[in-house]
Order: sequence, then C-alpha cells, then structure tokens
Amino acid sequence: MNFKIKTIRSKSMGVFASCILLSPTIEAKSTFSAALTNDFRVVAFTQQSISGTVTDNNGVLLPGATVKVQGTTRGVTTDFDGNFTIDAEADEVLEISYVGFQTQTLTVGAQTQYNIQLAADTSELDEVVIIGYGTQKRSDLTGAVSSVTSEEFNQGVVSNPGNLLQGKVAGLNVTNASGEPGAGQDIVIRGVGTLRSGTSPLYVIDGFVLDNSSNGVPTNPLNFINSQDIESINVLKDASASAIYGSRAANGVVVITTKKGKEGRTQMNFSASTAIATLANKIDVFSADEFRRVVQEIDGSLNDNGADTDWQDELTRTAITNDINFSMSGGTAKTSYFTSLGVNDQEGILNNSGLKRYSARANVSQKGLNDRLKVDINLSATRTEYDRPNIGNAVSNMLSLNPTTPAYTDGEPTVFGTGLNPLTFERIYGDFATNNRMIANISPSLEILEGLTYKLNLGVDYSKTDRDVQYIPYAEDPDFRLGSVNSTFTVNENQLVENTLNYTKEFGDHGLSLLAGHSYQKFFIHAKGYYIEDFPDNGIEPRYQLGGGKGEQSQYSNATKNELQSFFGRINYDFADKYLITATLRSDGSTKFGDNNRYATFPSVALGWNIFKEEFMADSGFNNLKLRASWGKSGNQEIPSKQTRLSYGESFADDDIYPLNDGVVNRDDYNYGLVFARTANPDLRWEETAQTNIGLDFGFLDYALTGSVDYFAKETTDVLLYFSTQDPVDEVGFKWQNIPGMKIKNSGIEVALDYQSDRSRDFSFNIGGNFSYIKNKIEDSPFTIVTTGTASGSGQTGATINGYINGEPIGNFYMREFLGIDEDGFNIFRDVNGDGQIDDSDRVSAGSSIPDLIYAFYFKFNYKNFDLALNFNGVSGNEVYNHTRMNLFNKTQISNSLNTTDQAIEFPNEDPNNSNTVSTRYLEDGSFLRLNNATLAYNLQPEALGLENWFQNLRLSVTGQNLFVLTDYTGFDPEINTGSSSDAKSFGIDYFTYPRARTVVFGLNVSF
Repeated sequence: MNFKIKTIRSKSMGVFASCILLSPTIEAKSTFSAALTNDFRVVAFTQQSISGTVTDNNGVLLPGATVKVQGTTRGVTTDFDGNFTIDAEADEVLEISYVGFQTQTLTVGAQTQYNIQLAADTSELDEVVIIGYGTQKRSDLTGAVSSVTSEEFNQGVVSNPGNLLQGKVAGLNVTNASGEPGAGQDIVIRGVGTLRSGTSPLYVIDGFVLDNSSNGVPTNPLNFINSQDIESINVLKDASASAIYGSRAANGVVVITTKKGKEGRTQMNFSASTAIATLANKIDVFSADEFRRVVQEIDGSLNDNGADTDWQDELTRTAITNDINFSMSGGTAKTSYFTSLGVNDQEGILNNSGLKRYSARANVSQKGLNDRLKVDINLSATRTEYDRPNIGNAVSNMLSLNPTTPAYTDGEPTVFGTGLNPLTFERIYGDFATNNRMIANISPSLEILEGLTYKLNLGVDYSKTDRDVQYIPYAEDPDFRLGSVNSTFTVNENQLVENTLNYTKEFGDHGLSLLAGHSYQKFFIHAKGYYIEDFPDNGIEPRYQLGGGKGEQSQYSNATKNELQSFFGRINYDFADKYLITATLRSDGSTKFGDNNRYATFPSVALGWNIFKEEFMADSGFNNLKLRASWGKSGNQEIPSKQTRLSYGESFADDDIYPLNDGVVNRDDYNYGLVFARTANPDLRWEETAQTNIGLDFGFLDYALTGSVDYFAKETTDVLLYFSTQDPVDEVGFKWQNIPGMKIKNSGIEVALDYQSDRSRDFSFNIGGNFSYIKNKIEDSPFTIVTTGTASGSGQTGATINGYINGEPIGNFYMREFLGIDEDGFNIFRDVNGDGQIDDSDRVSAGSSIPDLIYAFYFKFNYKNFDLALNFNGVSGNEVYNHTRMNLFNKTQISNSLNTTDQAIEFPNEDPNNSNTVSTRYLEDGSFLRLNNATLAYNLQPEALGLENWFQNLRLSVTGQNLFVLTDYTGFDPEINTGSSSDAKSFGIDYFTYPRARTVVFGLNVSF
C-alpha cells in the first residue's frame, strides 16, 4: 500500500485505522475520501490552520494561555506575544483558558484569524463551596468556611489529608505525632474543646461521614486516602457551618471532595515521583573521643571497646519513596467519570519501617429524564501495608549506646556482654499490618417539581486489618529464646442511609433554599486475636507456623455496635444578594447514651451582609466586603460504647469466690464469682459546645488583595470524663460522667491575607499567610488536676506531667519547679507552700503544651514557564516536655558508660545518684518556624518539542520538605506528641519519638 498522508490528526487517525482493517486497498491524502469494498465509506475531513491572539479586556497580551480543541488531545499555548496557531476542523470548538480569567469557547467557522479577549475571573464570590448536605456560592456563605484546592496543597511525600492542610487554614493546628510514615496526627480546629482523646474533627468524603475509630494500627486512620484523588478540602469552623452535622461537629468538620470528570474535557494524567529522605536533625550525643574523656572526668566506669560508632547512623537509613499515579477523566452533557490507580511505596528513615499503599477510585455521574435524574457513584478501594519497628527501642539505643562499641564484628552484629545489639533486635522483631478498606456510596437525586429535589445517599465503609507482632526465636539471649507472635484481626463496618429534600426558589429580589433530611448510621467494630509463644528455631517466622507454638497461648475477642439517628433542617434566605440568613436545626439520637438523654438538639443561626453591594459602596474600591455573625451549638459523643449500661464480670478474688457444694474444699476448685464491671448511668448526656463567631471578608484591587478576619468564642459544657463516682455504695467506683459545672473555653482571632499580582505578565507572584491567636481556659473544675500525660521509666511511671487544672489552659504542665543542684549534688525544687517539705503539694503550673499563636505564610513566584513555591509554618507560646532527655541525658547514664549529651554534665557537682524527677528541668520552649516545603518546577511546552499531538502538558519539579526548623528545642523536633495517656488526651510530650526526615522529591507530571 502506498500512503501519501502529510498529517493525520487524532480524530481522523481512528477512522483511517478502521479503514485499514476493513479494506485491502485504500488511497489516502491530507484531504481524502476512499471507496471501500463491502459498501464501507470514509467521511471526508478538512483541517485548517487557525491562528489568533489572546488578550485581556484591556488589550494586555496573555502569554501562556491554553488553546485546546474540545474532545481531543490537540492543544497549544500562546507565545510571549499572546499568539497561537492550531489545526482545527470546521464546527470544532476551541476552548481558551488562562489562570485568573474566565474560560471562553468559540466554534470554528470559515474564519482563520481570531482576536480573543478573556474576561477577568470574578469567581472568588461565585465559587461554589461544598458545605454540609449541599453547596453555596461563596458570596452567600454566612459561616466560617475555609477552602483549600488541590493547587494549594502542600507538596512532597504526603501520607494523608492532614499533611495537605498544614499551615493552609487559619485556626487549624496540625501536629504530626512523629516522623513515622503515616504517623498519627492531632488536628485541632479553634482550640481543644474536650478532655477526652476524641479531639479530631468529623471527616466527610464525597458526602459520606467517616468514623474516627481506630482500625487496629496505631497510625493515622486516614492513610487510605490518595491525596492525588482530592480536588478540594473545606474546613467548617464555626457552629453555623458545622451544626448541620450536629452531634459530632463540636471539633469542627473537614469536608473532602474527590476529583470528578468535566463535560467536554477528556484527559489522562500520569505522575511519578521519587523521594530521598534522611534524618533531619541528629541529637548531639558524645562522640567516642568525647565519651572517653567525659567518663574519666566524672570518675565514671569506662567500658572502652575501641571503636568509634555513631549509633544514629547505624539505626537509620537513607529512605526512598516511589509514588506513581494514573488517572482518566472526561464527560459529556449526560455522563462524567474519573478513575485512578495509585501506588505509594514509602520507606521510613528507621530501619524496617515503611508504608505501602495501593489505591483505586472510580467516580461516575449519570443524568437522565431530561436531566431531572442524576446518579452519583463513588467507589474507592485501598490496601495499606505497614512495617513498624520497635520505635522506643531503636530511639533509646541510638542515643544511649556506648559509642566505643563496634556495631559489627566480622560482618555480623556485635554480641554485647549485657543486652541485645539493636541490629540483632531488628532481625528478630517484626510488626506487620495490612489494612484493606473499601468505601462505596451511591447518591441518586430526582427533581420532583421545579426547584424541589429528593436525594438518597447510601454508603458503606468496610475496613479489615490483620496485624502480627512477632519475635523470632533467638537462642543466644534468654529473653528472646522462645519466640512469640501476637496476632490481631480488626473489622470496622460503617453503614449510612440518608434522605434529603431540597427546595430552592428565587422570586424577585428574594432567594430561598430549604433543606430537610433524615440520617441513619450504624457502626460495628469487632476484633479478635491470640498470643502464642515457644516456637522452634527452624528459620520459619512464627506468624507462618502458628501450630509450632508449644508454650503459653491466649485468645480474646470483643465487639461494639453503635447507631446514630438524626433529623435535620436548614433555611437559607437572601434579599437582593445583600442580606443573608441561615438557620439550622439538627436532632441526634445515639445508642451511646441512656434512655433519659438519648436525643439532643443542636440549633444555629447566622447572618450575613454583603456591604460592598450597597449603593454607598459603589466607588469604595472594594470588590468584596461582607460582615458575618453566627451562633450555634454542636455536640460530642466520642466516648466508649455501652457506658450507660449495667455490666457484670467474673472475679477470682477472695471476697468474690465461694464453693457451690460442700464437697469442694480446695480454693482452686471454687467457681468464679459474679461482680459489677460497670454500674448503670442512664442520665449520661451529650457534651455540648456553643460557639459565637463574627467575621469580615474583604477584597480590593480587582480581587488582587483578599482576606478575612474572624473572632470566635466557644464554650463546652456537660464535659464527659471517666472519674470516681465518690459514692461508697457504688462497687465499681469509676464511670463515665458529666462533670457538673465545668466549662472549657476557647476564644481567639483569625486573620488570613492573600495578594496575587498581575498573572498576565512574564513575572508574577502570590504572597499570603494566616495566623490565629487562641486563648484557652478550664473553668469551675472540681478537680485539683485531671492528669493527661504521665511519665514512664524507673521510679517515675505514672507521675503527672500535664493535665487539666482550673483556671489554666488545656494541656497545662503541672510539676515541681527546678532551681538547680545543691552543694551535695542533688535537686533543688521550690518550696511553694513554705512547709519545709518537697512533695506533690509543691507542684506549679509551668506553661501549656498548646500553642497560643499558630501562623503560616507562603510565597509563589512565576516566571514564564518556571514557578517556585515556598510554604512556612510555625507555632509559639507552647512548651514541650523532653521525656527522652529525662530518661537518658543524665549523669547516671554517662557514669555507667552509656552515652548522653552535654546536658548530663551541665552541673559539674551533680551526684550520679540524683533522681530524674518530673520537673521544669526537662521542660523546653516548643516554639518553631519551619520551611515546610519548597517546590521549583518547569512546565515544558509540548509544541516546542514537537509533541503537541501527544501531550497537553509536561511538568518537572523538585520539592524539598522540612528543609529547616528554627527552634530552641533540643530534641529531634518540637512538633511531636508521643506521651502516654488514658481516657484524656495528652499533648506536648516527647518520649522516644520517631525522628522526622528531611526529604527531596523529584517529580514528573504528564497530561495527555
């Protein structure tokens, strides 16, 4: 066959390829028709070269604007003079877009030259914001809602949505518990408003309400979400915005929206990145030479093994992370779709640590019945695999092991005379977990009458986690000779059924929107497990030979079921787009509470005034000026299940057992006795938070400068806590109760500012930031202190570090005040009450673990095809208790030939037997400023490479994460929280924390 085709575009290529298959002979030309046997014909296509110029309304040329043929992969960008040339056929539609301007379309006709003017994008106010059970234009919002789009997310290695938001929202404090891949996070909106561990906000993904319960792995339960699938995240901060979610909205609401297909735009995206991570900050323990000198100077017992070992280097590594994602999206007037696949393989900087995630998503939307029926389907499936080391063992060893001891001898880990070489421990210890999670929801909606729409939302969230913690038999050490495995299996089920009716109507200057709904959600969590020990040392891991365990065995299982039923409604009214009112009412019933208080009602009301639309503001220069005010209540039910119900258990204590017949005389043959495990409390009621908010939104200079200012005050009452009943008749003595009269108060101010220069120029920039100042206080507490964080270690286990104290902030440190070392070499503490004794009555409030100032700022620069983004965040006004320092960095350690830092010899006359008492000696300033991430990228022009028929965009980038931290804290990093706590939430304790990494990421993004 002889072909004479100069150019074949993607659309004609498909027809032409079909012809090859169907006919033995085809003659083809750039403008062609071919007669086919068997009555097949080819339609003739004619392409022409279209050229033009793109400007703004003022005639300013727009270089870098995108000109694309809708429904194809053909696209170009304008040159530095705003000119473009593209091949298109008659009746095809060109789509012209540019950042900061409204997208325009035109249909190709006989004309071949076009001058196109793009209008400035004023969608700052017309932007549709996802809120609870619906959407609103930003100009109509009356509540405090912050939005972060995918273009604004933090870049780099991201394990969960919390990392995307850090520093992006005023009033939102994101604290990573540690540097472990997928580590847990404390995400706090507008201050901590509860005493319990349930401080996290409510998460809603595509209309499905998640459960914050643990999934069986002590990491972040949101690790299953692939950040590449997220389109935007909205944070509902005040009661007006969040009260529609009622009982679980006291800590705020985070609404996550995943990507969807767009009409007339078919696109495929591929992204790949490789990251290199290393230990960001080594603690300055003594080198081998320093160690030898210091031990001798203090007359310690020197064990010199002749080596020079840096155990921080030996027990950490250069970690590699690979992330690959592929997505397809598109749509017509009736159907749209988005599908994606992703693989994330993240190594941790501690040996034997890492996270692997395999994710898939499909979002489909279909319209029918003349667009009156719409069906949305969202489906995601994720498999997450965790490898976790014994973090406490690794961190303790890397900081305290003798640096003169060699790590290896003859290629194998050195055998210690006492204790186990951590390199050997890494070989015998393993913590392996696999979580499989699927979330599916279908949401059909039907417009019954004009403006009246019914919507059904059905969803299920199923999560299953298998975890094995094992010790491989190791005959050389008696503590690990037998080997063991502890296996747990956890299943979380979450089912949701919601029905809503929404009515919208505009009549004249009046706008009205009514919402009524019912929600039912059921949660079922069941877990089981077993422990087996004494395995043969045959080279097979214990988890793979359960039948080989011959020693002690035990099993357990448990299950909890909770249900939540809600009725809710909302009214939105506006007059002339100037005066706005929103009123919300939600009634929730939860099986966590007794019959007397099962239901609670949460109202809210908000007012808004678009001042800039008033006639007297016509020449003010404001593009936006809106005053907002709101008040409302929300609830919290995050307590364990069944706490209102009577429960029994078995006991073999002397007072509880007895023989059931006269023939039993031996105590070991007695039957177990039945005892109270929990007494009933049908009066237990909801914890409630009332919040008031006053805010001002503004915009100047054609939206170049925008921002907001908010003042808020919230108060939590009927605080829930597990504490003593003070009832001598109550045989159990402790149960969950509402603390009478106690209040938790948070108040503060939030400011957000953003300036965007003229994006039509070769060089443009965007600068902005946010800060929030929060004042927190406990009032009318009947307790001296409610302990949250406690100490661990020899002679210190259970000692109070911080807690809740009347008149003080949440997380207040409560301990003895260290004054120095006396002439005998022992601690001097302040005698607060002057009784001549130092005891617990001499403890003082020594500062809070919660920062009172949270701030962030960013810089973005664009020059032609280059862009640079810098994101900083920081906190101030908080303290961190360096528990690691208390346990390791003391004179006792160094005198016994264990390594430490120069903090241990700060006082030359300190006695090595001086106790490591919880005190302000180990309390440090937790303030910091961090360069969170910096990204330098270059956008290649496909047409410049002759690849315009293959790719729409090619982007190369390099990102640095955690590039530097300015702080006075002496630990690995001040952003931590690894303290021990029980029912109450602890903050600001650094206890053998997994260190943070400094990471460099190389990325490639391709659109075609």
